[in-house]
Amino acid sequence: MVGAACAYYTTRSGLSVAVVDSGPVAGGTTGAGEGNLLVSDKPPGPELSLALLSASLWRELSEVLPETVEFEQKGGLVVAADEASLATLTATAEGQAQAGVRTTAVAPHELPEVEPHLAPGLAGGVLYPQDAQVQPALAAAHLIRAARDAGARLHLGTPVTAVLTGPTGAVRGVRTGAGDLLAPAVVNATGVRGGEFAALAGVELPVLPRRGFVLVTEPLPPLIRHKVYAAEYVADVASASAALQTSPVVEGTPSGPVLVGASRERVGFDRTLSVPVVSRLAAAAAALFPVLGDTRVLRAYQGFRPYLPDHLPAIGPDHRVPGLFHACGHEGAGIGLAPATAALVTAAIRGEEPPLDPKPFSPDRFGEAAGGAAGAGAGAGPETGSGTGSGPQAPG
Repeated sequence: MVGAACAYYTTRSGLSVAVVDSGPVAGGTTGAGEGNLLVSDKPPGPELSLALLSASLWRELSEVLPETVEFEQKGGLVVAADEASLATLTATAEGQAQAGVRTTAVAPHELPEVEPHLAPGLAGGVLYPQDAQVQPALAAAHLIRAARDAGARLHLGTPVTAVLTGPTGAVRGVRTGAGDLLAPAVVNATGVRGGEFAALAGVELPVLPRRGFVLVTEPLPPLIRHKVYAAEYVADVASASAALQTSPVVEGTPSGPVLVGASRERVGFDRTLSVPVVSRLAAAAAALFPVLGDTRVLRAYQGFRPYLPDHLPAIGPDHRVPGLFHACGHEGAGIGLAPATAALVTAAIRGEEPPLDPKPFSPDRFGEAAGGAAGAGAGAGPETGSGTGSGPQAPG
C-alpha cells in the first residue's frame, strides 16, 4: 500500500515513475492486512500527526477511487474492562483531543446504544469517529492502476538485485533480472523487506517482521457497527517485547464476514499456523461479543508487520546514499499512513515544502553506512525502480 501510494502521488506530481515489485500487487503484508485507517491507537506525537494527515487524504482518495475499495468512515470504539483501564484510556483520549482528534466518552450505560451486542459489565469506552476502514488489496490495486493510467510503468514479478550507484556514491537506479533501470531517485517501499533492500544500498535499516494472525468468520448480518477493540491493544502496539501479545480487535465488513485480531510476536518469517494464538483470538472476540460464540471461522491467515525499534516509520531521504528514499517500517499502520507517507516522499524528491515536519521519521537516525553498496542480493518486496523522462524517477 505504501509503495502504491508513493507511485500514485509522485506520478500525479509530474514525475516519471516506474514501480518494481518482486511479486504481484498486494502480494505481501498489504494483502494480509485488515485495512485499518486509525487515529485512535496513536498517542500524541509525530505518528498521530501523520495519521491525521492521512485520514484527510484517505477521505479525498475515497472520492476518486471506486466504491469497490470499501472505504468506510465507520469510527472506532475503544472499550475498557475495568476502572483502571478506563482511567488510562481517558487520559490518552484527552491528550489526543488536544492534538486534533475527535473523541467522545461513552459511559457504561451508553455502550449498548453504540454497539448493541457488546458484552455487559464493561467500564466504559471512547468513540473515535475519524477511524475508518478500507479493503487494502483492492485499494492498493486501484492506486497502482491510477498511477499507471497517469503514466507510471509497472515491472511486476521483477526482483531488484542491486541498487546502482555512481562514482560519488549517489543512486543511479536499480538492477533487476530483466535489466537495469536508471533513475536519480529510488524509493524503498518494501515493507518487511525494507532492511534487506537498504542493505543493497549499503546502509542499515533495522526493519524486523512482527507476525500477526487474523480470523475471518462466515458472512453474518450486520452486527458490529464500528471497529471495536480493548484498551490494552494500544499498549500492545507500543510494546517493544518480542513475546506473544494478544488483545481483542473485532470489526465487520461490508461483505458480511467479521475480522478478528490482534496478535503480535517477533518470530522471524515463521508462517506456521499457531493454533494456541488463533484460539486465544477467538476466545477474546467471543468474550467481547458473546453473539460470536457459535460463529464459524472460515479461515485464519497471518502477515508480517514491518517493525522498527522506535515504533516510527522511516520516511524520506537517506543522506548516507544521495537519491535513496525510504518509505517503510510502519508496522501495523502502513495502510492508514500510506497517503501521508507518499506526500512526504513526493515533497522530498521534488525539494518542496513538506506537509508536516519530517524530522522524526528521518532514516538517518539509524546510523552510518554499512560499508558501500552491495552488488547482489535477493529481491525484497515492492522495490522501486525507474523509467525515462526529464524528471526524477520515483519508483513506488
